[in-house]
Amino acid sequence: MAGLVQSLSDSLRHGAARVLGVLMSLNDPNWGKRPGGNQGPPDLDEVWRNFQKKFGALFGKRGGNGNKGGSESGAPIGPKNFGSGAIVLAALVLGIWLASGFYIVNEGQTGVVLRFGRYSEVTTPGLRWHMPYPVESRQVVNVSQVRSVEVGYRNNVKSKVLKESLMLTDDENIVDVQFAIQYDLKSAKDYIFENRAPEDSVLQAAETAIREVVGKSSMDYVVQQGRADVQDKVQKLMQTILDRYKTGINIQKVNMQNAQPPEKVQAAFDDAVKAGQDRERQKNEGQAYANDILPKAKGMAARLQQEAEGHRQRVEQEAVGDAERFNQVVAEYKKAPQVTRDRLYLDAMQQIMTNTTKIVIEKGGNNLLYLPLDKIMQMGGTSEAAPAAATSAPHAAAPDPSTARSREAFRSRDREQRP
Repeated sequence: MAGLVQSLSDSLRHGAARVLGVLMSLNDPNWGKRPGGNQGPPDLDEVWRNFQKKFGALFGKRGGNGNKGGSESGAPIGPKNFGSGAIVLAALVLGIWLASGFYIVNEGQTGVVLRFGRYSEVTTPGLRWHMPYPVESRQVVNVSQVRSVEVGYRNNVKSKVLKESLMLTDDENIVDVQFAIQYDLKSAKDYIFENRAPEDSVLQAAETAIREVVGKSSMDYVVQQGRADVQDKVQKLMQTILDRYKTGINIQKVNMQNAQPPEKVQAAFDDAVKAGQDRERQKNEGQAYANDILPKAKGMAARLQQEAEGHRQRVEQEAVGDAERFNQVVAEYKKAPQVTRDRLYLDAMQQIMTNTTKIVIEKGGNNLLYLPLDKIMQMGGTSEAAPAAATSAPHAAAPDPSTARSREAFRSRDREQRP
């Protein structure tokens, strides 16, 4: 059957080409030349009379009295003339029929050709031709046109459709939502053959997607916080549903026109919104105070940690130094025990005497000698001129060489024994 249709289509295409050639020959300037050398254009009245004669010959009529040839004698038209007239008429009808197959597809449109009511092909913009009716037919679809569907209202947000706009949220609250859906076509074939009511399909898919997304969200999220997120989720879910049913529809944008609680609870919702704003304000103030106090506390904690680390290192180094000094003292003690004991005793007494203002010395037996160093030092401060006079005396007594020698030996010994 397909081969027969294809051969018929090819033959009709060739016939259309021949008819177009005949029609184009009519524009030839040599067409209709009269005998006798007259090269002017044909007379329209004569052409019309010839056409009437040929048309009347198809029905067996005789020619007029003023014409020449067989029609002038009143003889009937022969089969030869009848056959040629029928061929011309059939060619003319065939040409008109074939010419009806031409159509134009504009930019932004797509043509869909149907062969005996079944899909055949899709044509791009430009001048196109298909087999005329009833073999083939075509439908031109505007795929670039942006169409819109409204959910929850019609033409105006105030004219609500409560059956579509009232929805239940995840926290068991009712919210009034209106959406506007904009879409175009991505497949003219699916749009024509897979849809009986495209706008109803988009409306039902939009309502299904919106109810699913709103039903999984809280009321505050839908009304205030997550409007943009809700729009994106609805668009993706709608596109998934429409692609599953092969509708050939592409969702361009989903706009949430309005989202609010029902009018009967609007006042209570406004109070809740104000309370939420106060909560956010107090939370921001607390966060600002935390941002101010926490760095200070962290800095103080870091300083204390560094001080503790420094104290630890100092104590460790002092302990290491004391241990090394003790090892050195032990080594010297093994060399000269008595000298080392005396040196340790003198160092200890020097350290003690430095911080002591009163001294008690045992002289032997039960006698004790008390030396008030603080008072002696005070008394020594009153006689300031005595040291100066002693240094300025020309005949000052020279120090004993033996005493100086003994002091130098003591100092050198002290330097050798100290670490």
